[in-house]
Amino acid sequence: MTVIARDAPSPNFDARTPGQPVDMLILHYTGMKSPRDALDRLRDPEARVSSHYLVEEDGTVWRLVAEENRAWHAGESFWRGSEQVNFRSIGIEIANPGHEWGYREFPALQMAVVCDLSLGILSRHPIPPRNVLAHSDIAPDRKEDPGEKFDWEGLADNGVGLWPKNVPDLGTGGVLTDAAAMAQVRRDLADIGYRVAPDGVHDAALAIVLRAFQRHWRQQEINGAADAGTRARLRAVRQLCAG
Repeated sequence: MTVIARDAPSPNFDARTPGQPVDMLILHYTGMKSPRDALDRLRDPEARVSSHYLVEEDGTVWRLVAEENRAWHAGESFWRGSEQVNFRSIGIEIANPGHEWGYREFPALQMAVVCDLSLGILSRHPIPPRNVLAHSDIAPDRKEDPGEKFDWEGLADNGVGLWPKNVPDLGTGGVLTDAAAMAQVRRDLADIGYRVAPDGVHDAALAIVLRAFQRHWRQQEINGAADAGTRARLRAVRQLCAG
């Protein structure tokens, strides 16, 4: 389905680095009480934030910044060695009150439009599946969006992003804590793309990154623990990212 976007230009953008390909797609939730509040903020020059698109719950799509320009949506961020995520990404804001204002399911129509919009973006830019990401993936210490209710599996089934299939649910037991045992967990997270220290015990910083991973790829348990179920998903996602 071709997505028809309504134009609502934002002044909050600038030029991309010449020659830099767009190779990331970042999905956000608005985290505001209403889509109108979000649209107003994304167009407020004093806020200095924006995205390329905003998708409302009824499927309405607003185009705020042209894809050839850099929108200001990622903030301080990191993925696979890059700290300049805004320069190389497209950002989609998805209307949802978020964890602060009454986090709720994303309607099927909204998800369908996000999928079709994303497929169009992927057809225009060399974005690998491993770089279709949550805001929380690239900024796990600051962000939770689009969160554990977001249908990443459904998107992946339709050609947007990755989802590990047929991974056994090993539960929340078998939690690792010592530094030697945690080394593989840290390697897996780093190989997927997260910024994580290569060594150390299961500390607060690692738990933050694990929660971000779980919000995307193991949504039934957001505990920040390196439990057996999370480690199984880590291995599966790492293999997908390497493929």
